[in-house]
Amino acid sequence: MKKLLLLALGLALILTVVVMFVTGSVPLFAEKGEVANASEAATQAPTPAPELRAVVAEGVVVPRRHATLSMAAGGIVAEILVEEGASVEEGELILRLQDAHQRAAVAEAKAALASTEAQYANLQAGARRQEIAAAEAGLAAARARLARLQEGARAGDLAAAQAALQAAQATLDRLYEGPEEALRIAAEAELANAEATLRQAQTAYDRVAARGDIAMLPESLQLQQATNAYEAARARYDALFDEPEADAVAGARAQIKESQATLDRLHEPATASEIAEAEAMVRQVEAELELLKAGARSEDLDAGAAAVEQARATLERADAGLADTELRAPFAGTLALLYVREGELATAGVPVAALADLRSWEIETDDLTELDIVGVEEGDRVSLTFDAIPGLELPGRVLRVKPLGEEKLGDVTYTVVVVPEEEDPRLKWRMTAVVTLP
Repeated sequence: MKKLLLLALGLALILTVVVMFVTGSVPLFAEKGEVANASEAATQAPTPAPELRAVVAEGVVVPRRHATLSMAAGGIVAEILVEEGASVEEGELILRLQDAHQRAAVAEAKAALASTEAQYANLQAGARRQEIAAAEAGLAAARARLARLQEGARAGDLAAAQAALQAAQATLDRLYEGPEEALRIAAEAELANAEATLRQAQTAYDRVAARGDIAMLPESLQLQQATNAYEAARARYDALFDEPEADAVAGARAQIKESQATLDRLHEPATASEIAEAEAMVRQVEAELELLKAGARSEDLDAGAAAVEQARATLERADAGLADTELRAPFAGTLALLYVREGELATAGVPVAALADLRSWEIETDDLTELDIVGVEEGDRVSLTFDAIPGLELPGRVLRVKPLGEEKLGDVTYTVVVVPEEEDPRLKWRMTAVVTLP
């Protein structure tokens, strides 16, 4: 549009000169004196000030605040929560990707952090009273064993070992002796009584066995009861006279062997190696007790604190990975465009939506050359017209001039951002505007 306007101005200037020559306003040929007079007049006449011309530029209407949104991580679009054209608040969730792996990573990182913090807390707390008490008891036992080895067997220990051996032998003897006499007599009597009762019941049953309702007669029940009592008495009698179980015999023999070995050790004096071993055990338990009472070393505490910080960093990284599966509005506005649908693959860094605040506009020029831009300054008043809205003219002012130009069609052009001082609801994104700078 600007180039057409300049072409029209040039044609008008040429036409004016031609008309002046034709009408005689400017003589094509003059006498010598006339030329001299004209020269003198030209010398004496003041030079008129150059006429200032308006600078006209084309521009495009854009929201004062807008952004092209993309995902920080790629993935399948799981859900779109805002429809195209809807308004959103700052921080509102627009869409999210499938995030099962990221959620699992967050849960794993949380568990690792909890475990690491618990271990660090144990280091800071030191040994519990029960642990110290157990270590002290172990030290007392180790010292007592060393004393016994150094002093030799005491009479009380020998007597106890001898008694244990005798008890083990008695247990084995009882396994082979069988039942006591009283038990044997009682078992035999019980078995004989049960056998007699069974014979009587059998005789009574035989008298009525031919009857068709035999199963309903009391003789049938009496015979069954007598049979059960006899079998029980027989089982108890046989159990008294059975051979001892092999497991019981083996256990009794093992106890005898262990008791005999204990008694033999008490009769023999401790060797130098046994005493040295006992002394080493005492020293080891003493050292363990001292470590428990001293608590954790500063190096261990530092390592524990570092492990906690590392676990926290891992959790933060997992949380960030989960957040990267979500697209949230960076500011309040209107979701102008959506480039993806549910189920499609969103690539990291590739635009998926356009967001804009459509309540205020600005116009960006794209064809002001380096010759035009020299006199333009921030705050300059401008006039705005729009190709799509004939008759609409809005006042505006220059908001800023971008300092870096770009080469376009052989010219270096600069972008000027203009703000309308009045709003019009008919303005739309990317409408063409004409900016006139006086």
